[in-house]
Amino acid sequence: MSIIAWIVLGLIAGFIASKIVNKSGEGVILDIVLGVVGAVVGGWLFSAFGMSGVSGLNIYSLVVAVIGAVVVLFAYHAITGKGPRP
Repeated sequence: MSIIAWIVLGLIAGFIASKIVNKSGEGVILDIVLGVVGAVVGGWLFSAFGMSGVSGLNIYSLVVAVIGAVVVLFAYHAITGKGPRP
């Protein structure tokens, strides 16, 4: 995938994951970064369980990236001490 596709996928995944975890975004840049890291983490997790990871700019890859971004956001909140806001 190109860097632009990773950024677009990361932005969408980071935005969706931040809405799932704490109902508000972390900011555009942090959403992109956490989304791209989440895509990598999601791809690794899915590969570890025998499924394919991020394969391009498609719905399956978006689901993988969102799941990974949710995991990354929970870890981010645990490390920074910012719990999910009710």
